[in-house]
Amino acid sequence: MPRRSKLYAGLTAALVPAAAVLMALGATPADAAVGGSGPYPADYETATSLPNHTIFRPQTLPTERLPILVWGNGGCSANGLSQGNFLREIASHGFLAIANGGPNASGSTNSQMLTQSIDWAVAENSRQGSKYYNRIDTGKVAVAGFSCGGLEAYAVSNDPRVTTTGIFSSGLLNDADDYQLRRLTKPIAYFVGGPSDIAYPNAIDDWGKLPAGLPAFMGNLNVGHGGTYDQPNGGEFGRVAVLYLKWRLKGDTTAGGNFVGANCGLCRTQWTVQQKNLTLDGPPPTTPPPTTPPPTTPPPTTPPPTTPPPTTPPPGGAGCTAVYAVQDQWNGGFVANVSVTAGTSALTGWRVTLTLPGGAAVSSVWNGVATGTSGTITVTNQSYNGRLGAGQGTSFGFQGTGTGAGATATCTGS
Repeated sequence: MPRRSKLYAGLTAALVPAAAVLMALGATPADAAVGGSGPYPADYETATSLPNHTIFRPQTLPTERLPILVWGNGGCSANGLSQGNFLREIASHGFLAIANGGPNASGSTNSQMLTQSIDWAVAENSRQGSKYYNRIDTGKVAVAGFSCGGLEAYAVSNDPRVTTTGIFSSGLLNDADDYQLRRLTKPIAYFVGGPSDIAYPNAIDDWGKLPAGLPAFMGNLNVGHGGTYDQPNGGEFGRVAVLYLKWRLKGDTTAGGNFVGANCGLCRTQWTVQQKNLTLDGPPPTTPPPTTPPPTTPPPTTPPPTTPPPTTPPPGGAGCTAVYAVQDQWNGGFVANVSVTAGTSALTGWRVTLTLPGGAAVSSVWNGVATGTSGTITVTNQSYNGRLGAGQGTSFGFQGTGTGAGATATCTGS
């Protein structure tokens, strides 16, 4: 069905200048709960290596590694403290939460800033001398956002590093953007302010279009579009967000019990709950499974090909590989993803050459810059995903018309 809420579209834009007025007056979120309710009192900081962002973290880093939450603010506001109480609460439970925008900054943000946050956290975890060196769980990443920030989260939810997506009082504004739903492969959760929430119809529309088999949760709390973010510790939205992140990013099945099954912890409360394809995975076994002994007769060794594939990059370029995969195909169109991985040397940039099958054409690209639309096209890195350490990877995606199967991809680095 066509998208309905032009008013909602206007609201996401209107919130930006409104936030700017508040910031000019020096306002901050009300009733700040410094520290949060978790075991690791938290606050925020900034980093010169990640400008225009606000980093919420435990004041004293725990011994356990910190999973990552990257966050888009309501109204796509560049004030990184817009949902400060909420994010501080999350950080106090042992998470690294990074919001788009600097503290009390003005202006607006974009989805690329969420990718920048992930890139920065991964780099800091591997940088000797960083306070975060080997302290971040880079294999556990949530991307989420409120209202317009939820649209930013949708835009980067196909990043292969993302573990789960959180959509807070948000929904796609146009049916033309439904490809972002079709390319979802990781669990998603919606936390919406009930029928009085102006984003409610858009969120419900998205819910009905999710890919079959995708694990998904939707909770509605009838508080309207504004949620409870400014309440102490982020209010009820903060409490439930912590539970969800503990489940999805820390494997806490007790927390997960609030979301799974007919008798879930949020069921038959003030929350109205919907579920799709949710299972509560149990804890890992206390003893490893028995190891199967090797066969007494080893299998025959396959002889190497007579012409081995080249292992060196083309002259003048650094080594990298590109792996092309169709994520979704429908009558007349498709969504594809290309994973780019550096070889044994670091890259300062990369270029992928795509050869599309006959009749196929590219209509939109994310996380890359394309030249051409059909036949043989090139895609180069964006400013934020060109630098890769040896063995590190990134990805870009695109929506196309026609059939995506049969395309080839080659990579050249610099």
